[in-house]
Amino acid sequence: MTPVVRLERDGAVAILTVDRPEKRNALNAAVRAELIAALDALRGDTKVRVLVVTGEGEKAFVAGADIGEFAERTPLEQRAAMTGRRVFDEIAAYPKPVIAMINGFALGGGCELALACDLRIAADTAKLGQPEINLGIIPGGGGTQRLPRVVGTGQAMRLVLTGEIVSAAEALRIGLVDVVHPAAELRERTLEVARSMATRSPVALQMAKSAIRAAAEMPLAAGLAYETELFATCFASDDKREGVAAFLEKRPASFTGR
Repeated sequence: MTPVVRLERDGAVAILTVDRPEKRNALNAAVRAELIAALDALRGDTKVRVLVVTGEGEKAFVAGADIGEFAERTPLEQRAAMTGRRVFDEIAAYPKPVIAMINGFALGGGCELALACDLRIAADTAKLGQPEINLGIIPGGGGTQRLPRVVGTGQAMRLVLTGEIVSAAEALRIGLVDVVHPAAELRERTLEVARSMATRSPVALQMAKSAIRAAAEMPLAAGLAYETELFATCFASDDKREGVAAFLEKRPASFTGR
């Protein structure tokens, strides 16, 4: 079968592109499996420090789940299909920073895929939403859980209960995306951010991501205690010693991830 996820490398940045433009890059079993396999392959690759996820073409990031794939499933069949490793959770738990480069429609499962990423950078032509309500269903890839944590309960209710699809500008206003660029500049501007992250300590990147993710799950006191432990753990790394030495010696740091 033709691969539906393409891997490119830009120095220490890996770019994963969902490549089903004829289906607006809709998520199906093959896409989910190939994304998880790519994450697994890159997990131990010390040359890769940051991941970017995007869709092929200019029309869609991921336009949603492949409805034809689940249209005739029974409840038990659908439950079975949702067990095991799920791509949304795999991206959210991935130790390296993951950036969603939203080049077009990010609807339903596509919006949920973007929500699982650490940073969402969108083209000014992008459209986002959770329109599952129009099919008589609800979001099933984390939309009812991650979306309120990103935009707040009220805006999440608005998007999920109405199925409204919003522009990139509106998504930026409510915090659904973090940055918006002209479509022609999206790739280079996103890679600028990714390359900048990739110059930082891989140890510190992982610790920082873990600490920030914990903020959505833990009470403040527990989160502060967790941050303290991660902060102290950084002191065991060669990267901490290199970073401090480089600062005192007024030179660029050269981080190794150890």
